[in-house]
Amino acid sequence: MRSQPEFAGEVPVTTSLGEPAERAARSGVQAIDRAVSILRCFGPRTPELGISEIARLTGLSTSTAHRLLSAMQQNRLVRQTAHRRYALGPLFVQLARSGAVPTTLRDLALGPMRQLRDLTDETVGLHELLPSGDRAVIDQVESHQALRRTYTEIGEPIPLPYGAPGKALLAFVPDAVRERALATPIQQITPATITDADALRAQLEQVRASGYAMSFSERTPGIRTVAAPIFDHTDRVIACLSLSGPETRMPRDRMDELAAEVMGTAWTVSEALGATPQGVARRHAVAAAPDGSP
Repeated sequence: MRSQPEFAGEVPVTTSLGEPAERAARSGVQAIDRAVSILRCFGPRTPELGISEIARLTGLSTSTAHRLLSAMQQNRLVRQTAHRRYALGPLFVQLARSGAVPTTLRDLALGPMRQLRDLTDETVGLHELLPSGDRAVIDQVESHQALRRTYTEIGEPIPLPYGAPGKALLAFVPDAVRERALATPIQQITPATITDADALRAQLEQVRASGYAMSFSERTPGIRTVAAPIFDHTDRVIACLSLSGPETRMPRDRMDELAAEVMGTAWTVSEALGATPQGVARRHAVAAAPDGSP
């Protein structure tokens, strides 16, 4: 996944305050990190929390948690409920309703998708994992090339074993979901379609290790695709991004080069949805339970 940029050659800023100013700056950064760790404690299952719960979840002392919560409350990041517990504050609601914060997968992904299209001039697709265990193309940003990939089946269910987007999702779903998909006979859609479930399982192991999937005309004749998964705030896979083009413009060496850009763009969307590298790694390091829940 794309790393954070490094700014070589920057000249450190010095002040007449010297070391105390540096300590103050470090303290400010630490306070922000701790405030973010508090905000991450809230979720659908934990809409309200007491100070002792927050201290336990973050590893902070009760006094430190109380001090930070007081400052966060003054800035409307948290609010106190009737039972002297804490919940997310009105600032988040205000930002969401103002339109300043995109709230849907499509809204969050569209900007990064355009940037990837402009960088590569190939078609970028957004694929959502459906409750049925299929996937659907929910949006695309098309290449400017006269000969290009254009998705025509927007919103239609597509079984996961077909194509790079399906493999990018299938590699990261719970084991039970993956095995249900592979238990269904895989039809030979093109001469390159992988119909052997064991061969596909081996590919999915490689996808989990590398973070991206490839397809060589396996679902659509003459089209090659690179795809990478998108994770949400629970660190579950919910979608993926794909980059597709005609095989004449997508030799294997170019696909290898583009994979890093696809992964980086997909991770940009994942971060916007609240995913963390640690959470994703932790979730997928442990095998899923038999009922399909990690």
